Amino acid sequence: MSSASNRRLRIDPDAVARAEAALAAMSVNFEEWLKVEITKLDSAMSLVQSKGRSDLSMEALYHRAHDLKGLGTTYGYPIISQIAGTLCRLIDGPEKRLASPLPLIEVHVEAIKAAARNQIRSDDDPVGRVLVKELEAQVATFDPGA
Repeated sequence: MSSASNRRLRIDPDAVARAEAALAAMSVNFEEWLKVEITKLDSAMSLVQSKGRSDLSMEALYHRAHDLKGLGTTYGYPIISQIAGTLCRLIDGPEKRLASPLPLIEVHVEAIKAAARNQIRSDDDPVGRVLVKELEAQVATFDPGA
């Protein structure tokens, strides 16, 4: 490798430190931001429950779950990412969104809300471990390929 290539690959430790400090400063907002995202998920679920399943309502629910799949870990709740990921597998695609058991979808949403409410952050928590395992088993029963 040329010395020019080495210079391009060099990571500035000061830049890393500034990024870590910025993330730490933002982390005080993580709990509130997580609540906002969960409220969006809950609203999407309420729409499905009150108006019925449609391509639009189920797609909105999927997108809210997908957002939490990515944000849960960032906000300090990897278990929420896991549960949201399982929910995404359950309703990934138009056919699955309309055919998946509504009670199983609802229990995923309730599990996400309970994890945040009870500060169950990961599957290191015994309740969290059982919850994730059971949700994954139920999704596998519904759709073995998921």
